Amino acid sequence: MPEGALKLATWEDLERIPEDRKAEVIAGALCMSPSAAPRHGYIQAALSYAVGGPFGFDRTGPGGWWILLETDVELGRHDVLRPDLLGLRRDRVPKFPDERPITVVPDWICEIVSPSSVRIDRILKPAIYLKSGVPHFWLADPEQRVLQAFQNAGQNWLLLGTWGDGDKARIAPFEAIEIDVTLLFPPVEAAPPSTPA
Repeated sequence: MPEGALKLATWEDLERIPEDRKAEVIAGALCMSPSAAPRHGYIQAALSYAVGGPFGFDRTGPGGWWILLETDVELGRHDVLRPDLLGLRRDRVPKFPDERPITVVPDWICEIVSPSSVRIDRILKPAIYLKSGVPHFWLADPEQRVLQAFQNAGQNWLLLGTWGDGDKARIAPFEAIEIDVTLLFPPVEAAPPSTPA
C-alpha cells in the first residue's frame, strides 16, 4: 500500500473492539455509535415484539423468520453493519445463523433514526442495503413518530408507505398481520389539565 494511502476498515478491525461497543464499518470507515437512547430501545423492543412475535417466536403465527437485534452483517469486505433489527426467511436460511458476522444478505432490515447518526441511518446505510440486494427496508423515526417501508426496486428504494400515530397497516414483508404503528413508539405524555381562571 503506498505511503499515505488510507487503509479501509474490515471485520478484522471490528474484532478488536469490545463487543459491548456499537461499531460498524461503513464504506471502509470505522464508525462508533453512542449508546442508544431509551426511546430507541423501546422502539426496537416494540418492533421485535410486533414482527418477531408472530413471525419468529410464536409457533402458531405466520412464522418462517429469524428476527435478530443488533447483529453484525458483512455485506461486503468494507461494509460490516449492525442494523437495529434484521430478518432472515427460514426457507432461505433454515439453520439459525449463529456465526459472527452473518454473511447472508438479510430479507428485511429496520433502522431506527438516532439524532447522532441521521445521515448514516437515512443515506449511507440504505444505499449499502440497496446495493447489497436487501429486499425490504424499514426506517423508524422516533422524533417524528413515523415508520416508513421501502422495497428494493433495483436502482432505488420504492416507498411502500409512511405511517404514524393512529395508523394500522399491513406492511411488506410482514403483511400477514396488521401493525398498530402507535404502539411502536413510547406513549405521548398527555398535557396537564388546564386550571380554570
